[in-house]
Amino acid sequence: MSDVGICPTCGAKSKISDKGGVITYKAVQDEEAFKKVEQMKKAMLKYKNEVERLEKELKALKEKLT
Repeated sequence: MSDVGICPTCGAKSKISDKGGVITYKAVQDEEAFKKVEQMKKAMLKYKNEVERLEKELKALKEKLT
């Protein structure tokens, strides 16, 4: 992911890039931000479901041992 910060000129949320010591700011578009948030939500849900599955499996294994 890109670095995001506040543009010192306009105060908007911006992508920050540093090329050869020159720092540039590019405004983050709403659609771009919404896409990233949606991607993050999907990824978190995927990992949450995997964790829940593994917890159930671990519990079942523990019960077998006792």
